[in-house]
Amino acid sequence: MPSPFFATTTTIFLVVLFIIGTFVSRSEGAPRAFFVFGDSLVDNGNNNYLLTSARADSPPYGIDYPTHRPTGRFSNGFNIPDLISQALGAEATLPYLDPELTGDKLLVGANFASAGIGILNDTGIQFASIIRIWRQLQNFQQYQARVSALIGEEQTERLVNGALVLITLGGNDYVNNYFLTPFSARRLQYNLEDFSVYIISEYRKILMRLYELGARRVLVTGSGPLGCVPSSLASRSTNGECAEEPQRASAIFNPLLIQMLKGLNQELGSDVFVAANAVEMQNNFINNPQAYGFVTSKMACCGQGPYNGVGICTPASNLCPNRDVYAFWDPFHPTERANKIIVQTIFTGSDKYMIPMNLSTIMAIDSL
Repeated sequence: MPSPFFATTTTIFLVVLFIIGTFVSRSEGAPRAFFVFGDSLVDNGNNNYLLTSARADSPPYGIDYPTHRPTGRFSNGFNIPDLISQALGAEATLPYLDPELTGDKLLVGANFASAGIGILNDTGIQFASIIRIWRQLQNFQQYQARVSALIGEEQTERLVNGALVLITLGGNDYVNNYFLTPFSARRLQYNLEDFSVYIISEYRKILMRLYELGARRVLVTGSGPLGCVPSSLASRSTNGECAEEPQRASAIFNPLLIQMLKGLNQELGSDVFVAANAVEMQNNFINNPQAYGFVTSKMACCGQGPYNGVGICTPASNLCPNRDVYAFWDPFHPTERANKIIVQTIFTGSDKYMIPMNLSTIMAIDSL
């Protein structure tokens, strides 16, 4: 039987869908386009088409997806972009590399994300062929040319300017770069504070390019609590406490990101960039999982070793019978239900979580 909190969170999510549906119906017809950039937290399957080890196209990934098959999402079911699309009243965006992304489906938007990438080009080099962020932005340019051929340049510019954009970067620059080995090149080059300042300065260039390409409403998620994911507990924790150094990285990166976004908005004279404080969102159910209907926030549902946090999720891994009571699906990624809590907070959260405003407020303003 679902917990009372589970019933409550489901109800809240349905209310969010209704509210946003109201905003959508007031617009000029179709829901606004949605574009997604970033890493495995938001990849809908682009890496399925690449020669890379950073992929989620085998069971038990997708076990709770409507088809019960792996899709390339690093989740047991829906991921964050899927849930945002649902609330926008739109179909899920297809991966940019999906051959089905043609014709009218292009007008829905596109997902350019690729698991394993970071802000820096040397992040994720161990995964071989992945779509680094600057290549994702080139693909976005290419996408606009394809849409222009379909509906003309003026309509394409209007579609892009009116779209919602989600970008998720930063975690891999620590996990799969700075902390990858005890003596990584970046760790020898920078202390943690200076490395964080450096990647924020590089992130700023990425966001400015996104603006130049027409993005006018951009949700920018910070890193989650990097020291509290099952992978960190398995490799760096002695008694199940969150690992100190990755936690310090999150504590440095997220305030710097929020500060940088505020500065960009002041420079542009508009609230283009909206910060989603992922650390605060996830800390709620990591620190008090039972209050959110979870049995554990330490143990991954799928994995092996301590906390199921070693290696990756495979058909040979331990697999929990009920994903709804686990905060983490695999050693790094939240379950679908944890993603629902995150998306609810993106839509309705206070300025503790969403700066300068939540997505429901954005949708209300933009629908006027």
